[in-house]
Formats: sequence, C-alpha cells, structure tokens
Amino acid sequence: MGTIPMKLKERKEVANGTMAFLLEKPEGFDFKPGQAMEVKLENPPETDAEGNSRAFSIASAPYEPYVMFATRMRDTAMKNSLKRIPLGTELQVDGPWGDLKLHTRATRPGVFLAGGIGITPFRSIVLDAEKNKLPHRLWLFYSNHRPEDAPFLQELERAEKKNPNFKMVATMTDMEKSSRPWRGKTGFMDQKMLTEAIGDLNAPIYYIAGPGAMLNAMKKMLLDAGVNEDDIRAEEFAGY
Repeated sequence: MGTIPMKLKERKEVANGTMAFLLEKPEGFDFKPGQAMEVKLENPPETDAEGNSRAFSIASAPYEPYVMFATRMRDTAMKNSLKRIPLGTELQVDGPWGDLKLHTRATRPGVFLAGGIGITPFRSIVLDAEKNKLPHRLWLFYSNHRPEDAPFLQELERAEKKNPNFKMVATMTDMEKSSRPWRGKTGFMDQKMLTEAIGDLNAPIYYIAGPGAMLNAMKKMLLDAGVNEDDIRAEEFAGY
C-alpha cells in the first residue's frame, strides 16, 4: 500500500518493560493477521545509528478499530522517542507485508510457539480466529520469564475461554524472581510439553516467533521430533 501517515492515539504498558502503541486506523488499511509493517518517525526528539524506523508485527486484529504494535522498551533513540512524542503525532507506516499468516486448510491444526514479545503476530491471529469462528484447531505455547513479563497474557486467556478450538499452554522459566502467583507450567518449551498437549507432532503447521536463539532451539526440537521442515514457519524478533 506504500507509506501511510497514522496518528499515535494511545500508548500503554502491557507487561514489565513492554509498551503497546495504538495508531488511528486509516480507512482502507487492510491486513492479514500475522503481517507486519515498518514504522518511521519524522523529526524524532532523539536519533542514533540504529535509525528512525523499525519493523513491527501488527499486534491488533483486523476487526479492531486501531492499528497496534508492541515492543520491549530498550534504551534506543527510536524507543525513547516513541515514549516521548505527543499523542496525535503522525508516524509514517509502510505495509502491510509478511507471510506469517495462518494456513487456509483448516483440516490441519496450527501450533504457535512464542517467546516474549514474539507473541505480537499470534495475538492478531488468535483474536481474529475467535472473532470469525475459524474451524482451525489452534494451540499456543507461550514462554516468558515471569507472568509480569508476558504481554497480552490475560487477553489470550479470555480468548481461550471463548474459543473451544483454541488452547494456550503458557510456561514461565524464572518464577523464583516473580512476585505473582502462577498455577501454570514452568520450565522451557520442549518436545514432551508439545506431545502432551497435541499428540501427533506431525499433524500441525508450526509458527515460531521470538529471539533468534529461541527460534533456532524450537526449530531444532521440531526437526529432531521428525516434523517436516516445510511445515515450520518462523519469524525472528532481533534486538527486541
């Protein structure tokens, strides 16, 4: 669609050290759940060598009345500027683009493996599936250090209650540093965790999003379990 100006409508903390930015949605801005966009700041209050633009997954679902992205708030000029610019500031958005979209053949289940901020494209897909009552059987395996570090966790729990075809398995890897109670799973995602929930690991199409090390570990785990490489789709979240 080319570059489109969108005004910053709202920003909010969605987890410890993670902020979501809501943009006014222009008429005609259509995208598929799971797609991404490039966000650029014109004349930001700070600049550095990393530049004034970043690629972000679109975290909002297409039916929502805004366009949302979310990010870990590292100490970079771009992210500091996003925190400081006034609401109503125009951002330049290029997109949508990307192929991390849910497969259309509903006879095959979909399995999402997300680490931390890698949840953003899957929030869009999961909420869209619930809204449109898609027939796909879906699983989300969602790993974070602690519950307070997990963006959109409560929204995804609500989606699980509303959609009988969707099951979330959330796991925490650093609960000794948490101040919140947690009754769910702990430890890293592994083949045993997936097999207990899914059964036949060769039945689904897999989608992985997260830091490079997590992405590579998950891909190796699936390949070692005999999953066909053609059934694995991955998107790395570098430096987030």
